[in-house]
Amino acid sequence: MPKRGAIALLLTTGALALLLSFKTPSEVPVAAGDVAVAAVPSPTPAVVEAPMATAAPIATDPPATTETPFATDPPVTDAPATAAPSAAYRDGTVTGAAVVTRWGVVQLQVTISGGAIADVKALQLPSDDRHSAEISSRAEPILRSAALEAQSADITILSGATYTSLAYARSLQSALDEARS
Repeated sequence: MPKRGAIALLLTTGALALLLSFKTPSEVPVAAGDVAVAAVPSPTPAVVEAPMATAAPIATDPPATTETPFATDPPVTDAPATAAPSAAYRDGTVTGAAVVTRWGVVQLQVTISGGAIADVKALQLPSDDRHSAEISSRAEPILRSAALEAQSADITILSGATYTSLAYARSLQSALDEARS
C-alpha cells in the first residue's frame, strides 16, 4: 500500500507542476513600459462620470448596391484619410469638464487658434499614488499628440491607461463642445 501512495503522490505532483507551468500559445510577452494602442470612436460629449465597461459598436461599411450610375454622374472618390473637423472652433482657451475616474480626476485646458486645436494642457491627471502618477506621465504626451493630430476627441485608448485615456477624451470633448462656433 505505501508503494501505491508514493506513486500516486509522485504522479499528482508531476501533473500539478505541468499544469502550473502551462502557457497558452496566444500569450505574447510584453516588456514593462510597453503601451498598446487601440482606436475608439469619440466619447459621448459632456459626460463627467467614470468610463463605461462596455465596448463601442464597430462601424460597418454600407451595403453594396447593384445600381449603375448614369453617364452624367461625377466619378465617386474616397474621402481623404485625414478629414478636417466638421465644425470650426471659436478661438480662445477653454477648460473641459473635470472627469472623475476610480484613479483620480482628469481635466484639460484646450487652446484654439484659427479654428483648430493649437494646444492641449492637462490641468489634472490621476497622481494620488506613485503608480497613477507614472501612468499619467507616460500617457499624457501620447494622448496630447493624438488630440492635436486628430483635431478632435477621436483619440486612441492606451492599454494600461484605459481610465485615464477615456477621461482625457471626455474632458477634451466637453471643451470642444464649449468652443464650437
